[in-house]
Amino acid sequence: MSNTQHLHDFTTQVRRDILRMVHAVNSGHPGGSLGCAEFFTVLYQNILERKPGFDMDGIGEDLFFLSNGHISPVFYSVLARSGYFPVSELATFRKLNTRLQGHPTTHEGLPGVRVASGSLGQGLSVAIGAAQAKKLNKDSHLVYALTGDGELQEGQNWEAIMYASAKKVDNLIATVDLNGQQIDGSTDEVLNMGSIKAKFEAFDWDVLEIKEGNNIEAVLTGMNEAKSRTGKGKPICVLLHTVMGNGVDFMMHTHAWHGKAPNNEQLATGLAQNAETLGDY
Repeated sequence: MSNTQHLHDFTTQVRRDILRMVHAVNSGHPGGSLGCAEFFTVLYQNILERKPGFDMDGIGEDLFFLSNGHISPVFYSVLARSGYFPVSELATFRKLNTRLQGHPTTHEGLPGVRVASGSLGQGLSVAIGAAQAKKLNKDSHLVYALTGDGELQEGQNWEAIMYASAKKVDNLIATVDLNGQQIDGSTDEVLNMGSIKAKFEAFDWDVLEIKEGNNIEAVLTGMNEAKSRTGKGKPICVLLHTVMGNGVDFMMHTHAWHGKAPNNEQLATGLAQNAETLGDY
């Protein structure tokens, strides 16, 4: 099997996981999770330089921080299927006293999670601190972060964005999920932010765009390009254009599935559109 085919199969299985996890507890955020399935698959299966096992310090390996923590279903699925914890544990999603809470937490020690997230606007600041720590430790590995486009309406992001360029944090790759949707409607309707690219460039970041953020090959090419631009004095911003609910036709292009679980019939339809590839949990 080619690496590209593996990534396609992996992504399909991740979409199945997302649907089943959210359906099982009638709670969670499938829309943004589905939209980022390709990104997480490429990141953990191809881009990140990871060591076997997990330790919080992450010295000698790349780090990833999820800021928009409500898309935990895709994060958990990819972590499990990348070997961080048993795939069977996905069945505990959002249940009391389990490690897979609705927003990622650290107090239960879930492998792969280095920061609690879900309070929007904070993850980029954490990633910048981790990137600076790597520089202090003479660790040449990179730090990655993911934020949502609606999340950029939080002011702390812009303090972090200003700081990262001023301090030349050039071992950081921050990706923005540009799906144009948030919980109450489109981002343009809720709070139009204009050109996010122009804003990052005005803050002196090196910006690149992945126009087809739900295309495995495009994400691979774009993230490798981002890696090639590190170490040149500027933090890197990747604008990832995705479709909310991608891969499940009735969930696509609408904010309605930001935080809504499918019923039994909708689950069956969604699973039928994504044939099992690696085995359900």
